[in-house]
Amino acid sequence: MTELFFALVSDWGAPALAFATFLSCLAVPVPTSMMMLAAGAFVASGDLQLAPVVMAAFFGAIAGDQAGFGIGRTASTALIGWLRVNRSRAKFLEQAQGTIDRRGAPAVFLSRWLFSPLGPYVNLLTGAAKMPWPIFTIMSAFGEAIWVTIYIGLGIVFYDNLGAVATVLADSAGFMTSALIALLTGYALFRRKRVH
Repeated sequence: MTELFFALVSDWGAPALAFATFLSCLAVPVPTSMMMLAAGAFVASGDLQLAPVVMAAFFGAIAGDQAGFGIGRTASTALIGWLRVNRSRAKFLEQAQGTIDRRGAPAVFLSRWLFSPLGPYVNLLTGAAKMPWPIFTIMSAFGEAIWVTIYIGLGIVFYDNLGAVATVLADSAGFMTSALIALLTGYALFRRKRVH
């Protein structure tokens, strides 16, 4: 499987990377991080140029984030109407909106690179919760810049040992995301128990 993604990056270069980062921000299961590592390795070996690779990955990710945010904003009208019909659902909607207002910007920023598997869902949720578009865009851009820099940079630095680096990064991203979900679930249960 790794060879296939190496071949995609090798044959198509920056356009393949832009398409992959775009799709990954829409929750399409594409091994984009592995492709960025491979692109970094090809930059280190002189087969690809750094600037087009970085720009393609960055702008593909930004376009995917914007598409997800737009889908969330568009689809939210019907969903919000349905939630407001019922009092308990309306209260849940109000709490969710408050959480997005207070913690939405850090959630967007951190879900671009530290908790990247959550990124596509944060795009949809912040769009649906009507987060201000400029704040979403700024946090998205800063977070994606870090994500692209980390993965392409690691591909450049460790191009001769790419498989080991990919395994470590995949394991750590999964662990961090799982730990965050467990902590948030525990916190929600604790708060709910205190209220009742």
